[in-house]
Amino acid sequence: MTELLTHTTRPAPPVTTAAAPAKAPAPVPRGTRRRLGPGRAVPFGRLIGPVLVIALWWAASATGYLDPRILSGPGTVLSTASDLVSSGRLQDNVLISLQRAGLGLFFGVSAGVLLAVAAGLSRTGEYLLDGPLQIKRAIPSLAMLPLLILWLGIGEQMKVTVIALGVAVNMYINTYASLTGIDSRYVELAEGLDLSRAQFIRKVVVPGSLPGFFVGLRLGVTASWLGLIVVEQINATSGIGYMMFQAQQYAQSDVIIVGLVAYGIFGFASDAAVRAVERKVLSWRRTLAG
Repeated sequence: MTELLTHTTRPAPPVTTAAAPAKAPAPVPRGTRRRLGPGRAVPFGRLIGPVLVIALWWAASATGYLDPRILSGPGTVLSTASDLVSSGRLQDNVLISLQRAGLGLFFGVSAGVLLAVAAGLSRTGEYLLDGPLQIKRAIPSLAMLPLLILWLGIGEQMKVTVIALGVAVNMYINTYASLTGIDSRYVELAEGLDLSRAQFIRKVVVPGSLPGFFVGLRLGVTASWLGLIVVEQINATSGIGYMMFQAQQYAQSDVIIVGLVAYGIFGFASDAAVRAVERKVLSWRRTLAG
């Protein structure tokens, strides 16, 4: 009652004239709106850049601006590639290189994902694994070559191990970051719904970690080709890198370029394949990538 009396005896506040509300901007017609995104995707648009580089290379070679003793022209490279294919030398080396890169990629992806899951879903795993793997990330895999040669020799086991190490670190870093970046509210919701561990992994962990997994996979594919280039020039007797090393001894720049083009084609194709799978699996997302 006292509060009510106080309220009734309180003097009325002075009346002030309210400022006129700001006039809302007129809506912009849809056809004249400024586009802020990257625009609509063009089919096979990623091939424009490589085709342009080849065209410039061809033009520089045809006009004489490119010394063939330094860098062979596209015509010479195509002729050399045809000769290598006819003799079977290119196919044999390519198959061996693909086998090495494939094995290294398989073991690296498997190890990286398993370590990321162990560290991302368990505090014990995080304390035991994350520190050593972060240290390994600061040590290039190629810097471990002398030690790996001492342990494993110079055979296929060493080559596959070097590739797998580079792939595993990329897979771990990106998958682990994606796992630990899952919103804790989803975890609380799963606990509220009383989901089992398997249901939690299938419905929360897997969808939440897939974006990071595919980023790691793309980087891992690139790492597998980078590692392959190096290990195939260390006492190898086969592979694209060995073919290029032999060509270096005889100053055959055209053969070296054939090897580089082969590496580039495989790298570009494998990255495009991962992108296609990523778009298919993550079709529920709406991103700037389209």
